[in-house]
Amino acid sequence: MKKIIAILLTFSLVVGCACVKDTASDPVKEYLGKYNNHNPQVLTELNDLIKEEGLSEEQGSTYESIMKKQYKDLKYEIVEEKYEGDEAIVTAKISVYDLYKAQKEAEEYKNNHKEEFLSEDKSYDAAKFLEYKLEQMRKTDTRVDYTIEFNVIKKDGKWTLEKITTEDLEKIHGIYNYQNS
Repeated sequence: MKKIIAILLTFSLVVGCACVKDTASDPVKEYLGKYNNHNPQVLTELNDLIKEEGLSEEQGSTYESIMKKQYKDLKYEIVEEKYEGDEAIVTAKISVYDLYKAQKEAEEYKNNHKEEFLSEDKSYDAAKFLEYKLEQMRKTDTRVDYTIEFNVIKKDGKWTLEKITTEDLEKIHGIYNYQNS
């Protein structure tokens, strides 16, 4: 009986290893999964961005929570893989919160309600508006779908994701200006 179990276990390990495919979509799934799983590298880049924006501690914390929700709730589906030798294009459809629309609507609101964003001395208070805009972004549950084509190449026998464009990063973050497309 022990020999049969040992043979079956060995057979399943061999078959299991033989079935693992190295596909061009693997690094794309890994990359998008880093956002879903709040990978430390992704969060470090987010925190670096927040520092560059010059936000107050409270505003930075709010923005961080908005983006963490965006990352966690990012949905994706690989819809196509096109191979040409050691190069491939992996097409993914993603669904994210439409933070672009929330920001645009906040701008429109500001333009129509300027008096709400004035300080005591009746001058424009950018901090008041930023807090309003962040609140609109935090509250949004409207989603937008994008299609992204990821370039992947095979290096040393392993598929590797090429540099992501700024436009595609904006899509992943939900801030892409799709009205100018």
